[in-house]
Amino acid sequence: MVEKAVFYHAGCSVCTDAEERFVNALDRSRYAVESVNLGDARDRIAEARTAGVKSVPALVIGKAVYHINHGADLSALG
Repeated sequence: MVEKAVFYHAGCSVCTDAEERFVNALDRSRYAVESVNLGDARDRIAEARTAGVKSVPALVIGKAVYHINHGADLSALG
């Protein structure tokens, strides 16, 4: 069974690096990965908050939130 993983980010250099180092390394046979740039998709900020995201970049797998470094607080995005 493939599990959904959502990578929330703001498109900044910290986020880009996290995507290259961690998200792109996920086994695609195990995870269906969606990358969401909250700078472009502000309508999904509430979704990220509901999932437990406090800052970006963050990876959500199931109900687990993994904050990677600290690029920006969600409050700074909208």
